[in-house]
Amino acid sequence: MRRPNAVQTLALGFALLILAGACLLVLPVSSRSGESIPWTNAVFTAASASCVTGLTVYDTATQFSPFGQAVLLVLIQIGGLGFVTASLPAVLLVRRRVGLRQRGLLRDSVGALQIGGVVRLARRALLVSLLCEGAGAALLALWFCPRYGLGRGLWMAVFHAVSAFCNAGFDLLGTGTSITSAAKEPLLNVVLMALIICGGLGFLVWDDVLTHGRHFRRWRLHSKMAFTATMILFAAGAVAFWFLEAEHAFAGADGPSRALMAAFQSVTARTAGFASVDQASLSQGGVLLMLVLMFVGAASGSTGGGVKVNTFAVLALGVRARIRRQDDVNVFRRRLDEEDIHKAYSTASLYLFGVLAGCMVLCVQGAELTDALYETFSAMSTVGLSRNLTASLPLVSKWTVILMMFAGRVGSMSVAMAVTKGQDARNGLRYVPEKILIG
Repeated sequence: MRRPNAVQTLALGFALLILAGACLLVLPVSSRSGESIPWTNAVFTAASASCVTGLTVYDTATQFSPFGQAVLLVLIQIGGLGFVTASLPAVLLVRRRVGLRQRGLLRDSVGALQIGGVVRLARRALLVSLLCEGAGAALLALWFCPRYGLGRGLWMAVFHAVSAFCNAGFDLLGTGTSITSAAKEPLLNVVLMALIICGGLGFLVWDDVLTHGRHFRRWRLHSKMAFTATMILFAAGAVAFWFLEAEHAFAGADGPSRALMAAFQSVTARTAGFASVDQASLSQGGVLLMLVLMFVGAASGSTGGGVKVNTFAVLALGVRARIRRQDDVNVFRRRLDEEDIHKAYSTASLYLFGVLAGCMVLCVQGAELTDALYETFSAMSTVGLSRNLTASLPLVSKWTVILMMFAGRVGSMSVAMAVTKGQDARNGLRYVPEKILIG
């Protein structure tokens, strides 16, 4: 029997993680009521946590016991880092040598460009995660402890720090409407935004930051593109939401609060899942902007989803090069590899096909088109924002969303490659080319 390749191993690993999480969440001890939740809802919740999405059929704080919340926290942490990266400390603790196959899995798990140095990169990924989540938890404790007491406040601070850094979007405020009740709280919102951005930049970017510091010119091309595109999308999204939602979702808010909510909305759209305003109250322009930002997502090799800012940047640069009748796609005085360009177009196309197919299922099951599009983009990009549709999804729609969250975390292209058999070129022969009309 042939051993599964790296892509199939990662897909199978996430599937087993979801299954294990569902088996724990379905136990009576995981619920505050002491009663088991339906199996489909357990799988849905486990998939949402493992795939760091944040779509929920229950309010996490009121439905799940401390044990159930701890299970969710573990799933979020492992799902955010990748189960291969998360298992690295145990491997190193028993002094096992990291073989070539394990290094290949680590490369795919942390989004490395090559196998060489991947163990060091994985160690740094764990270090960055620990530092960011630790610092975030300490700052969030200043907000939670005065309101919920020392013990409960510390637990909530740790939970929200991990959830934000991993771009998961699960919360324990118990309102059922994410953090909308604290939309005007600067400390909570700013810390959550910082953690979301830190997790969404990706571990390769942090590796360059730790290695080269502020010497931007020495960074990898990947890191330059990821960081630049992230900052541009954040600023542009915040400005756009400031104007679009002035008379809608942000109506009645003063200037500073409106700026805070606009910035948070721009950040959370990039796969975070926390909501400081009711998503159903967004204007039509705001909904369209959210779909675009959810489509783009976070950086490659990060805890976030979407087609990734790098992919979107390659698409935009490719269009610009074609308009200018240039043969090469250039950025930061470098020429992009042709294979990466083809991969970007294929990834974006497969992503959109998956979203449209999922949206069709939800619409057939009775969902409104806008709500269905919002839900499917949110699931496929592992965003976790919803227009109050998730809890009322029929059975088939729930399983459709589960599959979309899984594909969004593992990667739509990776899932397609995992379930199909590759075809090797025969004797290096290629078919005769022939031109067709395009456009």
